[in-house]
Formats: sequence, structure tokens, C-alpha cells
Amino acid sequence: MYAHSTEKDNTTRYPALDQMTENPFHLLEDHSKDSPMLTLASGILSKEQFYIIFLFIIFTSQIINNCAIIANSLSIAVFVKLGFSEPSNISLTALAICDFTLAVLLTWNNVCFWLTYNNVPLPFHGANVSSLTGGAQWAFLSSTVAWITAFISFERCICILFPLKVRRLITPRGTFVAMLIIILLTFCPSFFIYIRYKFVWIFDPYLNITILNTLPVNSELAILFEQISFVICGVIQPLLAFSIMLICTVLLVVQLRKISSWRLSVTSVKSQRVQPEENSAPSSSAAEARISQKEERLVRMVVAIASIFIVSYIPSCIMILGYVVFDEFNLFGVYSRLFIVSSNIISLGQPISGSVNILIYYKMASKFRSVFRRLVHLDRQKPERHELK
Repeated sequence: MYAHSTEKDNTTRYPALDQMTENPFHLLEDHSKDSPMLTLASGILSKEQFYIIFLFIIFTSQIINNCAIIANSLSIAVFVKLGFSEPSNISLTALAICDFTLAVLLTWNNVCFWLTYNNVPLPFHGANVSSLTGGAQWAFLSSTVAWITAFISFERCICILFPLKVRRLITPRGTFVAMLIIILLTFCPSFFIYIRYKFVWIFDPYLNITILNTLPVNSELAILFEQISFVICGVIQPLLAFSIMLICTVLLVVQLRKISSWRLSVTSVKSQRVQPEENSAPSSSAAEARISQKEERLVRMVVAIASIFIVSYIPSCIMILGYVVFDEFNLFGVYSRLFIVSSNIISLGQPISGSVNILIYYKMASKFRSVFRRLVHLDRQKPERHELK
């Protein structure tokens, strides 16, 4: 009885947001009234609770998105100043661009839902249009970020396993081509969703105006194409990228420990053989030690980036599996509210990961730190002193 009165009160309290229930996606409706779990699902998340949680998530998400936009903008600017002669700079720049775009897409979705919640009349349906112009692209771009991170981890594995052939195996041109291929295979398919859904102008009786909305294309070919795209791009690609990233990160940690201990033992043995009179000139072992330390710092940085992404991406993998296993855990099922809240909470992991990366670059990459400090005017160049004549 209480749940029923809450639903009714919210209809008058949030008319614009309640209007979202009358759309092809059925975002806020429970669709199986005969389900034995309906009472439990409604008790967990009534409309009042859903609105409160959803708005809190939007507010929190936007704070994180702003941090991600600023952080990745600075990262891109620093990498551009560093140049792209190193393959790692190319892949890290691509990662920063994708993280920046993810934050922008999430911002677009948050703005649309916030305006709809505040009953701001829009010339388009906030939930549906933002889903096709931001939500779908965000989902595919998350897979792109996963694959770029997996490629960076794989690239470092090649550097450790084949150190003598790394210059031939990994080149700036090859890395650039790899980034293009990853984007084409993971992000570009997001535009194929317009085969399944189309934009239409409809009359909105609530606003008494004609607005832009979306409608599904119910042809058998469009439905089949959507199902195949979801299986390949929504399930197989993210899980495969996550598996590759996890394996490469574990290999990096294991190999890094072995190489660090081996180099330490070799360096200590060579230092004992150095004659006193040779200490004045830089030895080849010292140069090798400096190079090894530089390589180790880069590997440790990649391990840190991959580890943070793995931690933030595990909930997404669990949700993908839950979407596949449980039929009602989706936008159309009984647990649609739980699905929306869960997906929005999980989506916070992506901008958090993108915001933290710049701290890793700053801490572990000396060149990045030097350029960053000059870029934000933390290091002021001392004026040259001219001799008085």
C-alpha cells in the first residue's frame, strides 16, 4: 500500500521524468507484474528511492567527469609536447583521448537527465536521444579503452620477452596503425545502432510541441543485426580484452621481478670487478643500469595503469555476465531499475580510472613530470644573467 501511494505521488511530483516511462526503452517501468520477485524488486527500489539514488549518482558522476576532462586534457597537451617518436607516447595519447571522450559522453547524458528531472522543456526526448547519442557510444568506447590498455600491456610484455628485437617489433608507425585498427573495430560499430533505431519527430502531448524522439526499427534484419552486434561488441570484445589485459599484467609483474633481481645481481658482481682507477670514467655497466631503471619505471607505470583499470572494470564484466545469464536483468525486464542504478554506479569506474592516470604519469615518468610542471607554470625559468660591460 505504501509503495503504491509512493508511485502515485511521484507521478505528480516528477511529471517530466515519469514521462520517460512512455518510451520505446521503458526505462523506469516494471514489465512483469506476475513475477514473484516484483514485490521484492519494487520494495528495494521504489520510484522515490530510484530518483534519489539516480540523482545522487548523476551528481557524483559529474564531479568525477569534470576531473577526468581536466586531467586528460592536460595529459594530451603534455604528450603532444613530448612528441610521438616513442611508441608508448602514441598509445598513451590514444588512451587519454578515449578517456576524455568518455567523460564528455557521460556529461552529455547527465545533463539530459538532469534537465528532464527539473522539467525543463527540451526539443528532444532527453532519455532516448541521449541514449543514442551518448549512451551507446559510451558503451562501445569503454571497450575501446579496454583494448588500448590491453595493447599497452601486451606491448610492454614484448619489450621484456624480446628486448633485443623490440625496436623492430614495435615502431611508432606500427603503434599508430594498431590504435586505428582498435578504434575501427571497437568504437565505430556503435554507429550501426542507427540501423536498429531511428530518429523521428513526434507530437508530445505533455509539452504540446513536436520533439525529436527515437523509435525502434522492428524488421527481422535490424533485430538480428542488433543481437549479433551485442554479442560481438558488447560481450566477446570486452571480456576478451579484459582477459588479455589480466594475463599480460600478471606476466609483467612476474617478469619484472625476475629481471630486477637478475640485473641487481649482475650489477653487484660487475661493480666488485671495477678497478679503483676506472671509477672516474662512466662504465658500461652503469649505463646499462640507468637504461634498465628507465625501462623498469615504464613497465611499473604500465602495470599501475592496467591494475587500476582491471579493478574498475571487474564490476562491468560481472554485470555483462549478469545481463547474459538473467533474462529480466535489463532495460526491459522486471529489474530495470536495479539494472539502471547498477550500470550507472559501475560507469563511475571509467572516469575514475581516467582521472587517476595522470597521477601515475606524473609520479613515474620524469619527462612527463618535467613538461607538466612547465605547462602549468610550476617551474619558472630563471632569467638569464647578462654581464655588465
